Amino acid sequence: MKTSPFKSLLKATFFIAACTLSTWATAHTGFDGQAHPSFFTGFAHPVFGLDHLAAMVAVGVWGALTARRAGAELLWGPLGFANMLLVGAMLGLQGVELPAVEPMIAASLLVLGLLVVSRLRLPGVAAALLVGCFALFHGLAHGLGLAGSASAFQTLAGMLTATVFLHSAGLGMGWALRSANIWVSRAAGVGVAGFGSVLLLQLV
Repeated sequence: MKTSPFKSLLKATFFIAACTLSTWATAHTGFDGQAHPSFFTGFAHPVFGLDHLAAMVAVGVWGALTARRAGAELLWGPLGFANMLLVGAMLGLQGVELPAVEPMIAASLLVLGLLVVSRLRLPGVAAALLVGCFALFHGLAHGLGLAGSASAFQTLAGMLTATVFLHSAGLGMGWALRSANIWVSRAAGVGVAGFGSVLLLQLV
């Protein structure tokens, strides 16, 4: 049973609106300033840090839009992102710093939005490596903010749980958009790419 164009448009509009809310704020990168990080703050961070939310959902949407069929092919992007997010977080906990963390997080939104717009299909490993490169910077920002915290690992567990949840939401949204007019998914991608562009301009 196909999703009606109206319902698909509502879903895409909600997604774009959620992303646009963050254009009034600078890039949200880490846990700095949180007095009591925990599993629950870790879970909430990607959900309410809308730059992270948009990136994680977009990974799932892109994976679902470009998969030839339901199955393992859907999971390359989400698995690549989640695993490299963890690698980046662990590096951050060890005090490893890389240049341009905030610009790379903003650039990830621009690139992921364009991938959703174009529905570019890449081999599974290439898709995982591409999104994983950006996820490394998302994770690094989290890890640096948690360095020295006694509850760092509980907080990271919450963050990874939220990441899986957001990837799953993106996969579901993307699968629904497969049966909608192609311009609906393109509008969602433009929203994410535009959000990333605004964040990049704020960092110039």
